Amino acid sequence: MRKIIIRIVDDALDEFEKLNKLTYEEQCKGILNSENQQILKSINNKIELIRINPMYGSKVSKQLIKESRIPTDNLFVVDLTGYWRMLYTLQGNEIEIICFVLKIVDHDDYNKIFRYKKK
Repeated sequence: MRKIIIRIVDDALDEFEKLNKLTYEEQCKGILNSENQQILKSINNKIELIRINPMYGSKVSKQLIKESRIPTDNLFVVDLTGYWRMLYTLQGNEIEIICFVLKIVDHDDYNKIFRYKKK
């Protein structure tokens, strides 16, 4: 069985650190169940699901990958709580699979990435 490595990088790392900081501050103030905390918990849960099954997310079509201008040839999307999304790509060899979490975005930013229009 191949080893699964998860790396949060670039914009996703910035958002993940921001959510960690916000949830820490909220917990210090006694806030125990906020939207930020729910999103962070959802991210952590989905990362564990990806660790179990790297193909967990929905595969993004090649056409949408081109439109997103994300430099990868495979892209997966996972729905998070509160209509947030997590985008990741996979690279690997015979020994390991590396999952790079590229973006953690709200619904509006997700629509901008793939150039979806509002109805």
